Amino acid sequence: MTTVRTGTYEQQLSGELTYKAFIPKPLPPDPPILFNPELLNLLSRADRAIGRLDGILNTIPNPDLLVIMYSKKEAVLSSQIEGTQASLSDILEKEEAVMSGEVNEDVKVTLNYITAMKYGLERIKEFPLSLRFIREVHKILLTGVRGKDKEPGEFRRSQNWVGPEGCTLATATFIPPPVSEMNEALYSFEKYLHAEKIYPVLIECGLIHAQFETVHPFLDGNGRIGRLLITFLLCLNKVIAKPLLYLSYYFKKHKMEYYDTLMSVRNTGDWECWLKFFLTGIIETTENVVDLSNKIMALKKRNLELVRQSMPRYSAGAVECLEKIYLYPVFTISLMKKTCQLSYNTAKNIIKRFVSLHIVTEKTAEKRNRRYFFYEYINLLNEGTELK
Repeated sequence: MTTVRTGTYEQQLSGELTYKAFIPKPLPPDPPILFNPELLNLLSRADRAIGRLDGILNTIPNPDLLVIMYSKKEAVLSSQIEGTQASLSDILEKEEAVMSGEVNEDVKVTLNYITAMKYGLERIKEFPLSLRFIREVHKILLTGVRGKDKEPGEFRRSQNWVGPEGCTLATATFIPPPVSEMNEALYSFEKYLHAEKIYPVLIECGLIHAQFETVHPFLDGNGRIGRLLITFLLCLNKVIAKPLLYLSYYFKKHKMEYYDTLMSVRNTGDWECWLKFFLTGIIETTENVVDLSNKIMALKKRNLELVRQSMPRYSAGAVECLEKIYLYPVFTISLMKKTCQLSYNTAKNIIKRFVSLHIVTEKTAEKRNRRYFFYEYINLLNEGTELK
């Protein structure tokens, strides 16, 4: 048995196989977090970055449009970390086809993530962040998709492990606590969620995410649920006014460092190294969102001036359609007709002018249900979601 600040590796027996599983200690860390100058500086910078994000949100007309699209980007990135092969463009193009069964498995997995996120953000307004809440979100995440046979909405009743695809208990990179110890860890985890916190919210988010990933209470979906927990915590504690701060892009970009720093917490008790990585992610991600917001506002201003100058005959309807394509960057004329409450011919003429003005592009050649793509906007959002 090796004892560290965060827990112990203890020998387990499964048939003839012996292995060491990690038994985590409850939060908060003991000894407490050491706030050296580097960690304090990162915490201060993260707070300032979030302040700038809130400030820019106050200047954006209808910021909920950005929230909707950014949540879709987060769903793509978080799912890609787990190995899905669906890009943001896939999601935007296939969303409306999900009920007809025309989408592939990876797209369905990502759409489930969007649904689980929406559910959690609404549910948390009236229901406490708890184990029951986490199970509810998990059930939505895995229902009807890959992992549906892994007990959606239920904590595991058998040993699991983490490592490369095809690895076994004998070759696993990390083995979470066995079921009985897991249940004890979950009890302590929930107790901590409800306890009065001693650290700043951003530090608490980092601690809770790492602890959840260490307990690893589900047979599948732990990474996605753990990343959603960060967003739920930020919104619940009113750190951000809108759910726009997601770390999946940062975790994907620094995937090996993400896993290595989590393992360092378990192996050496180095909470401070993990928290520095986590806060750096908050800073980098927030700055990316601010930059993206500025680019979108510039695009909106440029296109609005173009439409008003070039389409005076359709002024009101054209401006309404222009606003809607930020919500539906892949669309049909029928969709614009419905969402903008226009006649079909009016919607058709407006979209044709959008094409001639190079605002949107017609991609399909069918005579009916032609699809149009707002590529300049999609490309802004697409950064980091491209499949390699």
